[in-house]
Amino acid sequence: MLSLTVYPIVWLILWGAFLFFLLFMMLRLVFNYADPNPFGAVGRFGFKIRKLTEKWIYPAARLLANFRVDTRFAPLVTLFIGLVITYFASGIFQNTFFVIDGLTAGVMTGNPKMIAGFVLYGLLSVLVLFIFIRFLSQWFVFTRKTFLGFVMKVTNPIILPVQKLIPPIGMFDISAMLVLIFIGLLQSIVLRIFVYS
Repeated sequence: MLSLTVYPIVWLILWGAFLFFLLFMMLRLVFNYADPNPFGAVGRFGFKIRKLTEKWIYPAARLLANFRVDTRFAPLVTLFIGLVITYFASGIFQNTFFVIDGLTAGVMTGNPKMIAGFVLYGLLSVLVLFIFIRFLSQWFVFTRKTFLGFVMKVTNPIILPVQKLIPPIGMFDISAMLVLIFIGLLQSIVLRIFVYS
């Protein structure tokens, strides 16, 4: 059972990495406001922190600048996005191990209904992964010939109609969250019909 053996280790690694990221973002926030002497030891350390975190902070600072908000708050926005990413990545790993365990149990017991249910659940989980990748891709420039272009083609028929109802706010696409909630409901229905009945 991967859900009971491997997933706890993956969960610890993910959330440990987030805590490390949290430390860097909080240091960056402190140095944004402290502005120490650049020639002292603290100033040099602050410069190294700024240099290490700049690629993560810049998209959030650009977003805040568009809304005329103080860009020194960018580490908090980046931290929130990191929290969301860690939460969804944790869920994706949990779903992956759940599907593998379910398919294994279905094959071992010879239950075709259970196998079909976990295949459907797994396909919906792949769709969730693609929407998650699409959300992340908003922070990066990509071409249509990359894997991200393929992800956009797969998710456009689902996301674009919802985007017409609720347009993106700045760089944030709320329609993706609504689609994720709907897919989560579909997954629970699939489990009730094919697995738990």
